[in-house]
Amino acid sequence: MYNLSEQEIDHILTQYKSRREKDKINYEKKKLNPEFIEKNRQKAKDWYHSNKERRQESYVNNKDFLNAKNHFYYYKKKDQIDKFKEKYQDKYNILLLHGYLSD
Repeated sequence: MYNLSEQEIDHILTQYKSRREKDKINYEKKKLNPEFIEKNRQKAKDWYHSNKERRQESYVNNKDFLNAKNHFYYYKKKDQIDKFKEKYQDKYNILLLHGYLSD
């Protein structure tokens, strides 16, 4: 696609790194400003209220997966993963389908 020399690639990367450092410094200065804090909080609240249904839908769609994952953690903590596989074969299969576990 693009034929860039090593020098050009290095230059682009150094520009990106310096821009990120400057942005981080500016954010560290801004985040202490009460006006910025209030504005940012309001923006977060607005986003939360406008996307509440989407979040809820995500939880409903992944309900079985999350439940299976919680059961797995419980049995993993007790070092009884084999018991989990025997007792909850369907939940184990859900974790395999989602790619969370490999057989």
